[in-house]
Amino acid sequence: MAEGWLRTAGRDRFEVHSAGSYPSGEVHPQAIAAMAELGIDLSGHTTKSINHFLEQSFDYILTVCEQAAEACPFFPGEGQRLHRNFYDPAAAPPENQPAVFRQVRDQIVQWLDKTFNLQNTMDSNQA
Repeated sequence: MAEGWLRTAGRDRFEVHSAGSYPSGEVHPQAIAAMAELGIDLSGHTTKSINHFLEQSFDYILTVCEQAAEACPFFPGEGQRLHRNFYDPAAAPPENQPAVFRQVRDQIVQWLDKTFNLQNTMDSNQA
């Protein structure tokens, strides 16, 4: 969800890559649904391992859960690490997941907007 928001709200400011410490290969359907509500299509995205990016350097390395912060390897270059622990919405009971994914999505959007001084376009995307 963070990748989708940065690509959209950041427009051309960022080259965004997303990876996880234990990728399943598929983006959770509720993440796809939550982002679709903002007009962001994640349906063609897949999850990738952080190992895929070990040879690249980054300006920023964002981690969004404690597991990722602990497992995230050192990346070359002067990349600034930014961490914020968000609840894993996939851990919620299935009947609660749509609401929890929306809540975490909104928290991620607010954090990224503030962190990167993005113009929050969430309201205009929902119109």
